[in-house]
Amino acid sequence: MSKEIATGAIKGSHYYAEQAEGLLEKAIAEKGADFAFEFPDTAYFLPQIYAMTGFEARTLGDMKTALEQHVKPLLSDVPAENMNLPYLGEALDAGMASLFAQEIVMAVRYINEQEPIKDDSIGLTYNGFISDTILRDLGVQLVDGSMPGYVVIIGAADSDEQAFEIARDLQQKNILTFLCGNVNGESMTKQLLRKDVQLGWDTRLVPLGPEVEHAIYAIHWAARAGITFGGMKGGDFQKILKYSKDKVFAFAMVLGPLNERIWTTGAGAINMGFPAVANTDIPVIHPTGVTIYEEVAKELDPAKLVEKCIEVRGLKITVSKPPIPVAFGPAFEGERIRKEDMHIEFGGQRTPAFEWLTVSDNVEDGKVTIVGKDAEARYQQGGQMPMGIIVEVEGRKMQSDFEPVLERKIHHFVNEAQGVWHMGQREQNWLRVSKNALKEGFTLSHFGDILTTQLKHKFANIVDKVQVTLYVDEAEVKQKLEETRKVFMERDVRLATMTDESVDTFYSCILCQSFAPDHVCVVSPERLGLCGAYNWLDAKAAYEIDPNGANQPVLKGETLDGVKGRWKGVDEYVYQSSHQALESFNAYTIMDNPMTSCGCFECIVAIVPEANGVMIVNRGYTGMTPIGMKFSTLAGTVGGGAQTPGFMGIGRFFLTSKKFLSADGGFKRVVWMTKNLKESFADQFKKRVEEEGDPDFMDKIADETITEDAEKLVEFLTEKGHPALSMDPMF
Repeated sequence: MSKEIATGAIKGSHYYAEQAEGLLEKAIAEKGADFAFEFPDTAYFLPQIYAMTGFEARTLGDMKTALEQHVKPLLSDVPAENMNLPYLGEALDAGMASLFAQEIVMAVRYINEQEPIKDDSIGLTYNGFISDTILRDLGVQLVDGSMPGYVVIIGAADSDEQAFEIARDLQQKNILTFLCGNVNGESMTKQLLRKDVQLGWDTRLVPLGPEVEHAIYAIHWAARAGITFGGMKGGDFQKILKYSKDKVFAFAMVLGPLNERIWTTGAGAINMGFPAVANTDIPVIHPTGVTIYEEVAKELDPAKLVEKCIEVRGLKITVSKPPIPVAFGPAFEGERIRKEDMHIEFGGQRTPAFEWLTVSDNVEDGKVTIVGKDAEARYQQGGQMPMGIIVEVEGRKMQSDFEPVLERKIHHFVNEAQGVWHMGQREQNWLRVSKNALKEGFTLSHFGDILTTQLKHKFANIVDKVQVTLYVDEAEVKQKLEETRKVFMERDVRLATMTDESVDTFYSCILCQSFAPDHVCVVSPERLGLCGAYNWLDAKAAYEIDPNGANQPVLKGETLDGVKGRWKGVDEYVYQSSHQALESFNAYTIMDNPMTSCGCFECIVAIVPEANGVMIVNRGYTGMTPIGMKFSTLAGTVGGGAQTPGFMGIGRFFLTSKKFLSADGGFKRVVWMTKNLKESFADQFKKRVEEEGDPDFMDKIADETITEDAEKLVEFLTEKGHPALSMDPMF
């Protein structure tokens, strides 16, 4: 092994330990040892320390204890002044000690309001700590492979252009990219800003901070994954480290000269199973049984550098780029096109517009037709234009039931083109093309090229041919819109009449078993997947696309309990697919063997015993709830495939289903929900409570603006005459 690397790692760990100790002593002197702290929106205290040791650092005094008990002991055998015989074990211990110390440093900086860092010179506030909410938000993309992994870039590229090319390559491969560190004040963050690249979660380029130690935010984000999705507990360090190595596909890209702080952070990353690739000629160290530490990538070609990273980490990348002149990939879905950057827009209540996908038996594959006078000239002029998009598909396995599934993909596919923006669907769609996209040569016909290419690529098993017609004359768009509205209405009526009783087959979803091995989701017409990404039609289409995939038909079989929602066939499937961890579950109750969760749920339903009802808290809500737990803490009770009566993860749209807790009294059991949920589902809830015969029921449900206390909640419910108080006891 390289003595240079080990020596640097150990010296760097002493640097961070001393820094943490100095900051802690000062903070305790100013605020006291009992001063409480928690990183924003997490249930895991100081996550790296908690994951590895199980120690809950809640106060400054706890941080000092962590420093004394978990940092200094790792360094006791490798004093900084005696570096004669550094070995791999000592270097790795020093690396983990550095991660612990860095985490304490960042916590004290948060307490002192020095994190996240705001740099007015570049007009940017760095992201800082990465919340549990974001981890859960990205859970589906991580498990279904649409986001194959993530990279931490430390340092700066050789030039702004090289930084741009590296970032674009990573974006087109949909690899989440974290940026930190600098080389003599220069950084990838600054380089990309100078190239007018949009940074943030929407574009998958996330600046964590300007120093090397900001990498801890990405590293301890990974440490949480085993707890969040894998059902592990804090202190299960061997399981968590193996989980991180095998299931969290992260790696580092180190650009520019290396130093002791980078060596020690890299040694910490080795423990987590993350390889590092550098563009500097460095001593090679290959720890057997852990991971590859460095692979020397001397080529300055950024494409080769990214390829080397993917090769070393073993990522599976599947990219299909349509024949368009701009970059393409899921990382561009969140790209914003402001009015001053816009060349032209369609729809959005500015002009008539719609999009409709239909099955046809007369499709000319790959054909794109533009109907309208002087269409290209009007497009080149810019401003606003009408736009009607009709997509016709043909395939031996294609069914009319799949039309809305594929139609919703128009939004994603169009958005993946750099410089093109889309939102909404049906007649509520809205599109924009940027000036830069026009400059690169993006034309009207390229909308059709995107759809013909991507629909066949993503749905190859059910779609054989695709053709697209674009209407751009206002009168014709309006005429076609009236025709499509009739189809939309017929489709909606059919979907509205589909019930769990009307079908004999449900569908499974075990995508998340790559993260939560014992979790099984069963999707029915009236209960979508808990992540919100898959409804019954989605799962049915997914099975036709990939008969061996994560979505399998589940025959209901004999009804064992029609009220609670239990079927013999479903029980048998759940038992086998959960590796015998679950014997059964009930679909319509929270109190008796409820459905399990992985960790990607959009909402949590939890019993409020004092109120004889339930509360609902959505992912992203960071406040307190009436049962004394925040969302992040609640999530720990239901994630990882755990079956916990009284607690359940769900998809948001399940709240509007007639089957929602129907065995427990239904929607009338809801006594508290977040204001965000009330407002975002106002129209759906209004319809739902009218169906229940109580049009004023939403006013009887409390939210955080009314109270977060159980006792005061009961007072509010009593005053409003909430029905839950007089319903049968839930226990």
